[in-house]
Amino acid sequence: MKSYDAIIIGSGPNGLAAAITLQRQGLSTLLVEGADTVGGGMRTKELTLPGFKHDVCSAIHPMALGSPFMRSLPLEDFGLAFKIADFQVSQPLDSARAVVLHQDMKLMQQELGQDYNAYQALLSPFVKNWDSLSKDLLGPLRFPNNPLLMAKFGLSGLRSAHAIADRFQTVEAKALWSGLVAHGILPFNKLSTAAIGMVLGTLGHQVGWPIPVGGSQAIADSMLAYYESLGGELQLNFWLEDVRDLPKHKVLILDLTPLQILKIKGLDLLEGYRKQLEDYRYGMGVFKMDWALSDPTPFTDGRSQFAATVHIGNTYAEIAKNELDTYNGKLVDRPFVLFAQPSKFDPTRSPEGKHTAWAYCHVPHGSFADRSEAIENQIERFAPGFRDTVLARSSMNTGQLEQYNPNYIGGDINAGQMDIMQLFTRPTKSLTPYRTSNPNVYIGSSSTPPAGGVHGMCGYHAARIALKDHYHIKIKN
Repeated sequence: MKSYDAIIIGSGPNGLAAAITLQRQGLSTLLVEGADTVGGGMRTKELTLPGFKHDVCSAIHPMALGSPFMRSLPLEDFGLAFKIADFQVSQPLDSARAVVLHQDMKLMQQELGQDYNAYQALLSPFVKNWDSLSKDLLGPLRFPNNPLLMAKFGLSGLRSAHAIADRFQTVEAKALWSGLVAHGILPFNKLSTAAIGMVLGTLGHQVGWPIPVGGSQAIADSMLAYYESLGGELQLNFWLEDVRDLPKHKVLILDLTPLQILKIKGLDLLEGYRKQLEDYRYGMGVFKMDWALSDPTPFTDGRSQFAATVHIGNTYAEIAKNELDTYNGKLVDRPFVLFAQPSKFDPTRSPEGKHTAWAYCHVPHGSFADRSEAIENQIERFAPGFRDTVLARSSMNTGQLEQYNPNYIGGDINAGQMDIMQLFTRPTKSLTPYRTSNPNVYIGSSSTPPAGGVHGMCGYHAARIALKDHYHIKIKN
């Protein structure tokens, strides 16, 4: 049986990133995937009707253009292209008006009025310096390359979303902020919940919230094509249960979460380390829906029809309450809904004249409840007549999501709760959390810093540490 310098388990964005990073240095690598296609959370399938392409998990990708690792890849040479919508985010309000996030920061002055100065002060320093900040922010806890910039980010980012919301006076500014921070899948009163809102807001102005042409699978396919062009090898349809079933190798990188790692035989992890993995905490789950539509979604506010992402949930107060109730195990009547309409900007997603839509809401961890009616009621609230456009629908509860992608434990798409205790020190309290107690085994999943998102940085950092440990190759951060 052939031997390899390194084997990578899991072909999500982080598994692919680790494989590419190692292969770029001339190592022999094997990428192993349990499913019949690569991608993890970056897969696109016909979930409803023939000709309608739906992103099974991730759909909108600000991190794909904002990640230092992803920006280093020549993926456009391997067929990847993005579309940028007219508006990056829209958040409709019950007043029938929506607040939108323009990519051009200057346009936010008219959008936010008296709150523009507070909004600009919060994000502009990081929009201008994202290239520098991202190298420090999207990685493990360490002494930063730009300590002043990182400290400035931390002064606001480590605070609660509630604390930042108090800087705004208008319903519109508070609402826009709530939609951004809700991506963190945590109650707004917890420390560090401001960080995800600041990152996503910054990226909205820096690179936009882009849509990959052809679906999220296009990102995975282009990464795979680049990896194979470097000489990397791939094996599909193999679920790892025992390390002894693998070819001989020196380094093993796992794009898996702690619960899955604990089930694999032959990893030779110390009992104390295994206990730390057992104590790792997962967060809220999601209930996911897709639709094949006869027409575009008829939002009452016209600008919402031209936004890549629509945050459906009304005001800051309403979203904050419903997110807190969900975190506490309740099924709310009006959940916060993240809604995307990719076919408005990428006609390859549906037959001519037809459309697709994508959405999810947060649910208690592991809840099998069907939230289809609650989600559609929320959409109808701001887009009356939406149900009349539905040709077919697909839904996935937390159990079905986990069955589709085992990294989504209990429906948690962030591979672990991203609170202050698990933001940088995940899955263990270590300055190099990619290392395990076995010096030949590394973790490179979203359960390591900088957590969830299609950025590849978790896998990149795991591979970078492995290169240093075993091959004395240092890659500059």
